[in-house]
Amino acid sequence: MKRRKFLQLAGGASLAWPSFALAQRGAGPPLVAVLSPLAEDTATERSVALRAGLKQAGLVEGTDYALALRFANGEWSRLPELAKELAALKPRVFLVAATLSGLNAVRKEAPDTPVVVTGLAADPIAVGLAESYARPGGMITGDTMNAVGGEEALTTKRIGFFKELVPNLARLGMIGLADSMNPVAAANLALPERNALRKASEHFGFEFLNYEIRTLDDLDGTVSAGLRDGVSAFYISGDSRMNANVPRVVASLAKSEKPACGVYHFWAHRGLLMAYSNDLYDMFRRAGFQVAKIIQGAKPGELPFEQAVKYTLVINMKTARQLGITPSPTLLATADELIE
Repeated sequence: MKRRKFLQLAGGASLAWPSFALAQRGAGPPLVAVLSPLAEDTATERSVALRAGLKQAGLVEGTDYALALRFANGEWSRLPELAKELAALKPRVFLVAATLSGLNAVRKEAPDTPVVVTGLAADPIAVGLAESYARPGGMITGDTMNAVGGEEALTTKRIGFFKELVPNLARLGMIGLADSMNPVAAANLALPERNALRKASEHFGFEFLNYEIRTLDDLDGTVSAGLRDGVSAFYISGDSRMNANVPRVVASLAKSEKPACGVYHFWAHRGLLMAYSNDLYDMFRRAGFQVAKIIQGAKPGELPFEQAVKYTLVINMKTARQLGITPSPTLLATADELIE
């Protein structure tokens, strides 16, 4: 198995509760409050990358900072209560992962506290978080997943790799949560994502079908509907709400015996054929640098809003063999990680 991995979870699963307790007593180092919409294992793993960034910036946990982590396990409705819980601890800085809903909750509870947002799947200027990338202004900085050219450029490249794996792709069915379940996500993620896939379908010559579900309980029925419609393959939306129960989604798709593409690397780790996107661990690590600068006295509005610089292509070779797919030598050489 070829893997590019700079993090090891050994020791990473134990969150900094001793340091957190010191911060609660008011006698400890500055508190970094981390709010994530994701599942516990994913949120914990990414906190390892955050710690790596803080360490590389010269900060020692327990001496220079303490960390408190809260995760919503994909239940976005819990983000406001978790933000309130963290705000009550009077953190020096917030780190908010991936979601505007969590960011808005933090801004409501702690409007005067600096915020670093990481893995944002939206243009921070377009959604009113920053005046410019170079000088955001206000209390928020961070990093965004926008590639040069935005969602369209990144999606086109992802689908290009997928089309190499599935050259007979004629009809692609995307599965995502219904827009009505979260209008903010619909406006800032779902619509650009669908538009990008439609343009990719025109470029690569396949039909694009959009399937919306209200909950994961609708998933099996939606996969069956896709099979009745004759889809050649499935595509999982990048909406973070789809990431809360990856094994369940992968199991449902596996029954279809169709190739499937995910946005983030963990989809391929768990069994989908392929995934290609920004390296989220690298983004958390780099966010650690920004958090460190704020702890050391920098103003968030003067720290540039960064764009992702590192991308990963992951192919699940076990799934490929099960589907009778043989990746080309060129694509295998291009892949950053092969799951055996």
